[in-house]
Amino acid sequence: MQRIFLIFSLIFIFLGCSSDDDLRQNPYLPHLNFSVNFDLSLPEYNQLNFPGNKYVTRNYGINGIVIFNLNNDQYLAFELTDPNHVPQTCSSLTVTGTEASCSCGDGNKYTIITGQQIAGEGEYSLKPYRAQKIGGVLQISN
Repeated sequence: MQRIFLIFSLIFIFLGCSSDDDLRQNPYLPHLNFSVNFDLSLPEYNQLNFPGNKYVTRNYGINGIVIFNLNNDQYLAFELTDPNHVPQTCSSLTVTGTEASCSCGDGNKYTIITGQQIAGEGEYSLKPYRAQKIGGVLQISN
C-alpha cells in the first residue's frame, strides 16, 4: 500500500511541475549564448570594484550589457535592449545613473538594480544575464 501511495505521489509531483520560463519567454528578444570574463584588477573595470557602480559594454548581448555592483558579492547584469520592442535602433537603452531609457518615444525606463520597468508601457522587464564573481574575475553569461 505504501508503495502504491509513493508511486502516485511521484506521478503527481512530476505532472504538477511545469516551467514558468516558457510562459514568460520574451517574444521580442532572441536568446543568445555567450560567456565573457571581466578581470576586475584591470583599470578598465575598476569601477566594478565598488558597490553602487556600473559598467556598460556594447560588445556583448544584442545591444550591449550593463553590469551593476550591488554589494561586492552580488553583481547584476542586464541586456541593453528594451524588452518591450523588437530590436531596432531606438530600442538600444541608454544608461544614466541607475536607469536605462529607451528612445522609441514611449517613455520606457527600467532600473538596472532590479530590471523592473519604472516608466512607460510593456509587460517585460530587462533580460537578466548570469553574473558570478570567482576570485577577481566576474563572469557574465547566458
